[in-house]
Amino acid sequence: MEVRKIVLTEDEIPRQWYNILADIKLNPPLGPNGKPVGPDDLAPVFPMNLIEQEMSTERWIDIPEPVLDVLSIWRPSPLVRALSLERAIGTPAKIFFKNESVSPPGSHKPNTAIPQVYYNKVFGIKRITTETGAGQWGSALSFACSQFGLECKVFMVRVSFDQKPYRKAMMEAWGGKCVASPSTETRAGRAALEKNPDTPGSLGIAISEAVEAAVSDTSGETRYSLGSVLNHVMLHQTIMGLEAKKQLEKVGLYPDVIIGCAGGGSNFAGLAFPFVLDKINGKEIEIYPVEPAACPTLTRAPFVYDHGDTAGYTPLLPMHSLGHDFVPPPFHAGGLRYHGMAPTVSQLADEGLITPKSVTQLSAYEAGVKFARTEGHIPAPETTHALACVIDEALKAKEEGKEKVILANWSGHGLLDLGAYERFFAKDLSDFELSDDEIRASEKDYENFPRPEHLKSR
Repeated sequence: MEVRKIVLTEDEIPRQWYNILADIKLNPPLGPNGKPVGPDDLAPVFPMNLIEQEMSTERWIDIPEPVLDVLSIWRPSPLVRALSLERAIGTPAKIFFKNESVSPPGSHKPNTAIPQVYYNKVFGIKRITTETGAGQWGSALSFACSQFGLECKVFMVRVSFDQKPYRKAMMEAWGGKCVASPSTETRAGRAALEKNPDTPGSLGIAISEAVEAAVSDTSGETRYSLGSVLNHVMLHQTIMGLEAKKQLEKVGLYPDVIIGCAGGGSNFAGLAFPFVLDKINGKEIEIYPVEPAACPTLTRAPFVYDHGDTAGYTPLLPMHSLGHDFVPPPFHAGGLRYHGMAPTVSQLADEGLITPKSVTQLSAYEAGVKFARTEGHIPAPETTHALACVIDEALKAKEEGKEKVILANWSGHGLLDLGAYERFFAKDLSDFELSDDEIRASEKDYENFPRPEHLKSR
């Protein structure tokens, strides 16, 4: 019998995170005056210990023992050989997926939620605000806050709030408070509702609400937490790629192709960045972030400076962006409905170190169903985007007769997304793709901002 799972012991959990800022150059975030922001500019939003990580260029950063203790509830996560999928496709490729659905909230998100809450706790913070799209991040942060005794408030994008009520119940089970965004609780929310009372909401609006709720607390005991995009979030997620390296080494393999779905960039970065380091140092490897055709930041949006939120509370970030006012169509992969992309991921795409791809909603669900009917696991809508690319690469290997090793991040399960699968089986889902005119319409959001320099890391 062929081995399906490659497992590590708790003693083999990585003790350090990999920081890609040691190996690439990045345009700095800019303030309203057009000058780079410093630590003091970010202090009302984040605790200083996380700001230090955000700006660090140290290649390896130690993981605190209290963080490792909580991570060990489910880590190391298994690396699984998708033997049944391989056989169904008839491919000579070996397909491996890093199963991040084994965490208590069922996704990769606690990999950064746990350290973020820990660093807030030791800094003296008592309450954390955040946003969430599909609800995975809000669930993860609520879980993390329960582990360290902090309060948690989550602004959830309304379309997902309505589509996925059990995510709200998960947050409440861990003590989190969840409200639909836009809400009437903040200036940013009221402004969005005044502009469009029927808006489905967006991650940009929800970020504005969460940031405003944090900085308006005059007690100084509240901070904001972000589940993707920023450097320290990418850093924390690299525990996945570092584990995957160890697991493949146990069977004497190294990937030819790395694949992860990409919304803000964190689950893709967490798996890919340790391998990007190898590529920078000469390793031949293809690395694919896969995004929805309905929100094509990396594949069709320009590399610009833009706000990370709709109200413009955040600094200007150098990223591929559809414009901070962009409200994506209501496709079901809520975690991939962000108008921008992480600066680090954007920079790697700009340099050609990674190759972005996009897939439509229906092709993603087709891949998800094929995976469920072969491997048994039901993937989250976000994860199905990566799986569509995995299947394409496996078919390509079959056509070429090449024995490739494909490594993908299985970023979360879809057991709270069965309503979307029900609609797919009823043929009640459709594809959304942006027109060129819609892409160009977003230019007004960033046309007066500075342009990032096209840097080269190597």
